[in-house]
Amino acid sequence: MDKALVKKKWTVKRIATYGGIGLFVIFIGYQFIYADRRSTLKVEKDKITIAEVKRGVFQEFIPQTGTIEPSRTVYLDAIEGGTIKRVVAESGAMLKAGDVILELSNLNRELTVLQQEAQLNESINRVRDTRLGITRNDLEQRQTLALIDNQLQILEPQYHRQKQLYEKKLIAKQDFEKTEADYQYNLERRRITYEVYKNDSLDRIRQLRDLNFSERKMSQSLEGVGGILDNLIIRSSIDGQLSRPQLDVGQNVNPGQRLGQVDVVGSYKVRVPIDELYLPRISTGLHATTSFNNKDYELEIMYIYPTIQNGRFDVDMVFIGDVPPGIRRGQSLRLRIELGQSSEELLLPVGGFYKDTGGNWVFVLTDDNRAVKRNVKLGRKNTEHFEVLEGLEPGDKVITSSYENFGNNEVLLLD
Repeated sequence: MDKALVKKKWTVKRIATYGGIGLFVIFIGYQFIYADRRSTLKVEKDKITIAEVKRGVFQEFIPQTGTIEPSRTVYLDAIEGGTIKRVVAESGAMLKAGDVILELSNLNRELTVLQQEAQLNESINRVRDTRLGITRNDLEQRQTLALIDNQLQILEPQYHRQKQLYEKKLIAKQDFEKTEADYQYNLERRRITYEVYKNDSLDRIRQLRDLNFSERKMSQSLEGVGGILDNLIIRSSIDGQLSRPQLDVGQNVNPGQRLGQVDVVGSYKVRVPIDELYLPRISTGLHATTSFNNKDYELEIMYIYPTIQNGRFDVDMVFIGDVPPGIRRGQSLRLRIELGQSSEELLLPVGGFYKDTGGNWVFVLTDDNRAVKRNVKLGRKNTEHFEVLEGLEPGDKVITSSYENFGNNEVLLLD
């Protein structure tokens, strides 16, 4: 007798079917919940620049170009106008202080100087004559006083003797009265003469003081007038090298015209124009470095010019220690001017990424050969590094080349 077969509900085929469906649902759910849905872009690794974030010394500086100038320059300007009479020193000559460079001729000026000298000499002679008259008057008054004193020395004892004799009725009254009158007259005469002499002496002291002062001033003026002709001779005031334009005998020179300059040889400074943006941060004593013939040299800001022209101001820098051999006036030097003290910071090399991100984010490499967008905060900058304030750690590797071709993708797959 046949037995009825019971049909199985969970066959292998059904289990496999439902299992496959379940796995598919789980996969879809995982992808929906956990999968990375950020936009990605494949990038060739050899076409980008990768730099490592490291700790190091950060020095803020600005690159500038300076021009070498002599440490001291004396300009030769014509004080007096005239015609060139003789040219003594040529451009490029080495001079000592006081050496004659050229001579000018000005006949009208020379004639004027002679007239002024004659007038001053005449005035000085008048002052001396006046002083001589005052001195002579003083001497005459002293002689008069001396004569009166001599008369009194004779009359005074004679008066006292005759007075005693007269009181004893030994001489005539007429004789006594004559002696008494002569004595009293000379006493009064001396009193008046001395009073006049005393008053004249006060005036005499004041007059002599004024005359002496006037004579000194006129003598100084005479020396100054004589020095006018010395201005027709152009001399070097320092030791140095002469630089001047072409000057020929007979050429006319105007007052104030620049005739050249004398530069100190072997001592140099560097004139550096700087954007006015940095004016609040520039001060004397700041250091700078420059390279010349593959060797580094240090400089220091010595002077800051107060005027600003065309948005820039100038500073003068001097070399500290060695001076580059073979430098010449007018030569240019590339400088790095330090803006503050160095400090140890977390540093990210400078690159083209900054113009695309503004320093707000970067692509940081991960261990699975990807680069992921990360927000950062950057601080100060020099020509080599950014100061990292937030978002990166030492050892992080960052794409520092341009992000221009990465679009808005947040993940880069590196081939």
